[in-house]
Amino acid sequence: MLLGKCPYCDDGIIEVRDKEVSGKKVKLYACSNAKWVTEDGEMFELATDATCDFKIWQNTLSRYGKWLSYKEIRELLAGESIEVEMLSKKYGKKVYYSKYITLNQEYGVSVIWD
Repeated sequence: MLLGKCPYCDDGIIEVRDKEVSGKKVKLYACSNAKWVTEDGEMFELATDATCDFKIWQNTLSRYGKWLSYKEIRELLAGESIEVEMLSKKYGKKVYYSKYITLNQEYGVSVIWD
């Protein structure tokens, strides 16, 4: 499945790749020009012949109770910062709150903490 044009290279398309990390199936949203290699199935490194490094893991915000959807990735690729609902379990209580996220070339996405 293709989600949109890569924001970091001229001819790349963002595609969905199925990966297995620590025994769990996770989707990786990555540029068609990005090639990732792994030896242990957990640490993924950029291959030497890759021309782009764009990637966002579906579960990149899982510590906040949030998994990114196709729709949210498309909105981010359109250049928008988007509002997402996250979860905090501080002191044993579940507290939902909203924050904006935006693309970040190094980490995939960044949370805007006002």
